[in-house]
Amino acid sequence: MADNNNPNPISQSEPISELAPELTPEPTPEATIQAIPTPSQGLFAWLRPSASHSAFSATLLLMLSTLLSGVLALVRTKYINHIFGAGPQTDAYYAAFELPDMLAYFLVGGVASISLVTILNRYQAAGDEEGGDRAISIILNAMVIVLGLAIVLAEIFAPYYVHWKFHGFTPANAALATSLTRLLLPAQLFFFIGGVIGSKLLVHKIFIYQAITPLIYNLGIIFGAVFLSQRYGIYSLVIGVLAGVILGPAALNAFGAARQGLRYHPIFNVRHPAFIEWLRLSLPLMIGVSLVTADKWILSFFASYDPGGISHLTVAKTLFNAPMGILGQAAGAASLPFFSSLFSQHRLGDFAAAVNRAVSRVFAASLIAAAWMIALAPPIVDLFRGGSFNRTDATETAQYFAIFAISLALWTAQGIYARAFYAARNTLTPAVAGSIITLLSIPVYRLFFHSIGMAGLAVASDAGILTHTLTLAILLHRRKLVSITGLEGGELARSLLAACISFAGAYACVRFLHFGRGHAGDLGVIAIASCVWAFLCWITLNVTGSTLPSQLRSRRA
Repeated sequence: MADNNNPNPISQSEPISELAPELTPEPTPEATIQAIPTPSQGLFAWLRPSASHSAFSATLLLMLSTLLSGVLALVRTKYINHIFGAGPQTDAYYAAFELPDMLAYFLVGGVASISLVTILNRYQAAGDEEGGDRAISIILNAMVIVLGLAIVLAEIFAPYYVHWKFHGFTPANAALATSLTRLLLPAQLFFFIGGVIGSKLLVHKIFIYQAITPLIYNLGIIFGAVFLSQRYGIYSLVIGVLAGVILGPAALNAFGAARQGLRYHPIFNVRHPAFIEWLRLSLPLMIGVSLVTADKWILSFFASYDPGGISHLTVAKTLFNAPMGILGQAAGAASLPFFSSLFSQHRLGDFAAAVNRAVSRVFAASLIAAAWMIALAPPIVDLFRGGSFNRTDATETAQYFAIFAISLALWTAQGIYARAFYAARNTLTPAVAGSIITLLSIPVYRLFFHSIGMAGLAVASDAGILTHTLTLAILLHRRKLVSITGLEGGELARSLLAACISFAGAYACVRFLHFGRGHAGDLGVIAIASCVWAFLCWITLNVTGSTLPSQLRSRRA
């Protein structure tokens, strides 16, 4: 339930428009009845609630959703900065998400549908929709009881957790964080319900509801801040979170699943084969700790000693998540059903090729995007200055944002590698690997924090995700699932060269162009530097023979 662009990241490993037709799963009889929209039918055909998607159309839809959600998240961040700034109360607000997130992570594996989609795929292939609905109902009923009891216990022990986790908070700030935590805890129940019910839509490759839910979530927070901040202060943001979660992930997914024919069964049967299999697949996700999730927990632990530190890091991560969501989450959110289908059909060669193509394309695009982010970090972050968020806040945040941006390609690639394991019905290996890496990373965070300061935490985060991504790639290679040699090395090298050249040009613009110290001047510098960056990227890619420009032209056509 982290306060980010995408509150319900159901799956994150779709190739960025690059599952070639020959690698797309064979159509089922159902698919011939419910035709998949094609580009010639236009975008509006993809927006129909009942539209089933190909990997390409799902990627485009979710990229559009992530772009819009990212814009809303930036508006939300700007408004929070303006009203509340970066200080103790915003630190408490961002810290309040941690216990609810941990509760969901360790009880339901973070996102229930990651493992549920693979189970429902088999019911669908067998034509047993009724059996799939019973499986959804049984898992939902059992875990709602478990999660509900855990929320009650968390409400009781929230003060002890906040005191233990955020040593740097003053007593007043700890009391505020505890109060906000208790209000946010019930939201996890609605996230879980939406995740389980939404799996019915994902297995039918219907993504419009997943595309809309993060928009509703962000709008809930924005409306809460706009209309309630004067009366309720920082609590207005929590009210917005609860409204966004109930109306978005829970209610909208329930509506969509009902339209798709989901029949709820009031059954409690923890011995049902579907529940046992879901528990077996989810258990490693529950007991394992991935650095992808634990990173923010470790950062907040050390940042609590610096007033405003959690806020600065959170704003930097929010800005980082906007492009990362487009390149990684949106490009990956549609792929779990497709990867799962390929693996279920024993098309292991196609499975490996699809994963490598996804990683190569996303990694290449992320290298180029990271060059833009690093070069333009100061004027980008300065746009969020104003009100209670002063120039010092913006300067510190820009530094963290630039450091985080260095690892953009790694964050996008690890999501695809992780989902490759999940599609292969192996959740244990990435869970064990992630737990070991997380434990080994904590001393590294501590070392960098005490030797460099807050910037050292961002550096440690980059080092951790590098280790995590390489480990997943090596494990897939050693298990003969996805060979590292299948990556498009030449394309990656050309993209790296384009990133370096375009960074130099964009950085020179930021360094030497001066249009005043206001937001208008920031926008002028960003516009000119972006044009220089784009021109140098395009020229370098074309001169070196990269296929990315031609792919963009063909996709646009």
